Amino acid sequence: MKIKVLKKEENELKIEIEGGSHGICNLIQKSLLEDERVDFAGYDVPHPLASSPIIYLRMKGKTQPEDALINAVEKIREANDAFGKELNRILKA
Repeated sequence: MKIKVLKKEENELKIEIEGGSHGICNLIQKSLLEDERVDFAGYDVPHPLASSPIIYLRMKGKTQPEDALINAVEKIREANDAFGKELNRILKA
């Protein structure tokens, strides 16, 4: 999976995720929207045959959008780890 920065400004960030899917983009968008510093977060898949969704993020105030994106991905990783541990515990019982 490759990530390309399409636009980077003081309070905006637009990235393309080559090989991404609705699943990962939806998770990232949901996590970003839980952050009160985020003004807008969304994604688009410009063409259904080309799996390169674009995520757009705009921040309120002076927070850097890269910081919010990294924080959102870390929250997703933590939730995934917790789910995996609980699933292993339940399946081994």
